[in-house]
Amino acid sequence: MSCKDYQLQRNPPPTLLHPEKWCRGFNHFISQHERIHTRRPYHVDGADKYSLDDDLVNLEVLDEDTIIHQLQKRYADLQIYTYVGDILIALNPFQNLSIYSPQFSKLYHGVKRSSNPPHIFASADAAYQSMVTFSKDQCIVISGESGAGKTESAHLIVQHLTFLGKANNRALREKILQVNPLVEAFGNACTAINDNSSRFGKYLEMMFTPTGAVMGAKISEYLLEKSRVIKQAVGEKNFHIFYYIYAGLYNQKKLSEYRLPDKKPPRYIDNETGKVMHDIITKDSYGRQFEAIQHCFRIIGFTDEEVYSVYRILTGILNTGNIEFAAISSQHQTDKSEVPNPEALDNAAALLSIGSEELQEALTSHCVVTRGETIIRTNTVDKAADVRDAMSKALYGRLFSWIVNRINTLLQPDKNICNTENGMNIGILDIFGFENFARNSFEQLCINIANEQIQFYFNQHIFALEQMEYQSEGIDATAVEYEDNRPLLDMFLQKPMGLLSLLDEESRFPQATDLTLVDKFEGNLRCKYFWRPKGVELSFGIQHYAGKVLYDASAFLEKNRDTLPADIVVVLRTSENKLLQQLFSSPLTKTGNLTHYKNTSKNVLNYHKRKTEKNLFVFQVDTMEVMRHPEETTNMKRQTMASYFRYSLMDLLSKMVVGQPHFVRCIKPNDDREALMFSHERVLLQLRYTGILETVKIRQKGYSHRILFDEFVKRYYYLAFKAHETPLGSRENCLAILEKSKLDNWILGKTKVFLKYYHIEQLNLFLREVIGRVVVMQAYIKGWLGARRYKKVKEKRENSAVTIQSAWRGYEARRKYKEIRNRRTDAAIHIQAAFRGYIARKNYTRLKNSPGYVADPQLKSSCSTSEFGCEEHWQQTSNQSSPVVPDFPDKQTKKNDLDEISASPFIQRHSFKMNVSQSISQPWSVAEHQLSSPLRSHKKGGSENCLEQKLRTPRRRCQQPKMLNSPEDNMYYNQLNGTLEYQGSKRKPRKLGQIKVLDGEDEYYKSLSAVESTPEHDSFLCTPSPPSSRRVSFAQS
Repeated sequence: MSCKDYQLQRNPPPTLLHPEKWCRGFNHFISQHERIHTRRPYHVDGADKYSLDDDLVNLEVLDEDTIIHQLQKRYADLQIYTYVGDILIALNPFQNLSIYSPQFSKLYHGVKRSSNPPHIFASADAAYQSMVTFSKDQCIVISGESGAGKTESAHLIVQHLTFLGKANNRALREKILQVNPLVEAFGNACTAINDNSSRFGKYLEMMFTPTGAVMGAKISEYLLEKSRVIKQAVGEKNFHIFYYIYAGLYNQKKLSEYRLPDKKPPRYIDNETGKVMHDIITKDSYGRQFEAIQHCFRIIGFTDEEVYSVYRILTGILNTGNIEFAAISSQHQTDKSEVPNPEALDNAAALLSIGSEELQEALTSHCVVTRGETIIRTNTVDKAADVRDAMSKALYGRLFSWIVNRINTLLQPDKNICNTENGMNIGILDIFGFENFARNSFEQLCINIANEQIQFYFNQHIFALEQMEYQSEGIDATAVEYEDNRPLLDMFLQKPMGLLSLLDEESRFPQATDLTLVDKFEGNLRCKYFWRPKGVELSFGIQHYAGKVLYDASAFLEKNRDTLPADIVVVLRTSENKLLQQLFSSPLTKTGNLTHYKNTSKNVLNYHKRKTEKNLFVFQVDTMEVMRHPEETTNMKRQTMASYFRYSLMDLLSKMVVGQPHFVRCIKPNDDREALMFSHERVLLQLRYTGILETVKIRQKGYSHRILFDEFVKRYYYLAFKAHETPLGSRENCLAILEKSKLDNWILGKTKVFLKYYHIEQLNLFLREVIGRVVVMQAYIKGWLGARRYKKVKEKRENSAVTIQSAWRGYEARRKYKEIRNRRTDAAIHIQAAFRGYIARKNYTRLKNSPGYVADPQLKSSCSTSEFGCEEHWQQTSNQSSPVVPDFPDKQTKKNDLDEISASPFIQRHSFKMNVSQSISQPWSVAEHQLSSPLRSHKKGGSENCLEQKLRTPRRRCQQPKMLNSPEDNMYYNQLNGTLEYQGSKRKPRKLGQIKVLDGEDEYYKSLSAVESTPEHDSFLCTPSPPSSRRVSFAQS
């Protein structure tokens, strides 16, 4: 039987039956255990089919026509993905494809890339496996034109990474998947070439544990196109959220609650077609999207109060756009403005929870602080309209930043479960694509500069750095020529003569105009990348890497200044809406975003977060600080949009360079957004400016992976050395590893190993196979050790159980024996009590029936003793002293009864104790003979006392217990309770024959003394101690 025929059946990984009953930390631990032992690839039929056409590097002829033909052929077969080495080319299909289901996610999970057709999931899996294998951050850069499918590609990558890094916390995975739809509703809009165009830059960082489990996420947003809120180009729309919320409130019959009209749309979302309200009412997509947004808010963790505040601010922005101004003519002033129709003003003020009069004053006038004095100046109609629009842009921009910060707060890793310091990140860049419209303004300039920076980053990693290392390491490799756009970037970003620096400089001059700006550009930017067309004053052209773009310089200065009057800030800070207070109390960062709950400026409002989880955005605002004029908070030096843009690029690149890059180049097959339509010219243009042909050449001839000797040996020494060995990072050891792996086409430099793009994948598969065998061996060894340890523990538990059982059985036996002994003792006591009572009654009957019995109460009371020994002793003394004492005819009968009782087992068992009692009572017998003469003279008094003791009333239950009044009583009860230790009386013992003197302690003898002159020995002999007498009688019998 071969090894393939015999497969070891492994048990499934352990899971928790009721995860909700366990703590979060334990659930996390179990999920890690599941992940480590369940990384087995998922195979489907036909998955091993591999075609050389999947990778353009395999082409024998490398030219533009061959690459275009290959892409067109694959696109016609709906094979939209193609490899260029380790780079993925994705053509937008403009239709839904059924290749993104969970089954395909399982298909592209930890397998060799050539095992399956090219896919976006393969790029995500490559980044994930590199992160887990090398414990290094990764970065996936998605680039391309607007409408090429970058946003959808980012969605699919997040989906697959969430699948690969799935943890037991399902809620976290759901939150991460809902982030993109929510952010895109606020940051995406419909343009002339793309219905879902990103109008901001987004860098999503997914955080993973060292074992590969997703534990959180963070979003960084850059350069939101705020100007779209107040105005859109022809054929374009505002941000999606305005249409979604309008349709949702219309369906919920809540338009009147938010002061929105139901017939004519607000000015900010109206367009030239006049069909906005018709589309909002008739299209079901808007209503469904509104429900989806509400679902996203709820899943991510926004509270109802927060969502309500967001809706009020959005509708307040729409109502603010409807405020109109009119000029007021007067004798002294002709530039004053007012609000003729206060309805829109009142609606906006009510939704923003501010006073309408204060809002009107802030819109129609402004304060100027000069040398400590405040001067109020009125605004013209145009100036008031600019203030209104600036307020709307500031509201939306800061609200968007707050939503992003709130998402980051809700998705941050739980420090009680995960250690964020040891975690790793996979960054996904989804940024607006290159744009070239009929009219390009300041926003298109910033977008295209950002794409120039991304293209430069691509060139540096693919071409420049690789060829520089060839020279430094002495590698003879063919140089590949490529289009370097660094001079163009220097023209934009260098100081002080770059385009952005000149724009900031011109923005500081109050008298500067857009025409003077263009003149300054023309005078200082003397290079081949800049030109100024003739006949058009307010325009200039830039030769970008993707082609020539003509820009309209109208409103460049105003957009760059982005002025927000201080009076508007004062009014909005007094709002009763706590969220709105926070938006204008927090300072802005260098990138133009809202500070993430941190107060970094001394000149900002002092606010303190309340310690509550239900309302995290509620702040305590200093009322006196609000009333102050916040001229310094608006920063008179003022950060411009160009400076925000510059810092944003720096921040973005600082995050990208940390990780190992993975590139996805999105291609737009046609401009008509039609499925299965391939435009040869359009695709060729994109291939040229993205450098795909050069990329194919350098991947075919070059070495994309350059690894230091030390790092290479540290990674792959398992392939050629034993696990306990620690080989040095030398050239010889690297050579041994490469020869053991049987790789080809590699080169060793001075300090680095130069590998092809496919070598890394092969080495990782070899390493994974070796580690897999080690893991299997460890599993068997750990299983054997665990079984042995369990056997020892089981034996120890069995021995412990036997010891516990033995101790318990002994305890139980002793307890039962004690119960039996107590029952027998109680039974003996009952028998003795019954017998003594019988004897006492019998003696009393005899005494009563005797001829000398006198029915005297005093005599009965003195002669009521029940002790047999006392009866005999009394009989003997009576016979000696007086002939009147009656005789007992049944004396033989009494002796027979005593013989029967003394012969019982219990009495025989206690015979030793009775003999002791008899020996103790012997001194008292001697005393009786010595005192026989006195007793004869006092026989009558003794008889009366004995009868009186016998007729004494018995003690009832729960009464005071009987007092032990003599040593004989103590001895009797001590023997009855099983105690042989006798402590005796506290009085000193009397010598033999000594007369006992009564004292106050002995109550027993006092009760027997009827006459004060009666001697002690007479009273004692008439009524001896019952216990002592009983023991004597039993012993005698």
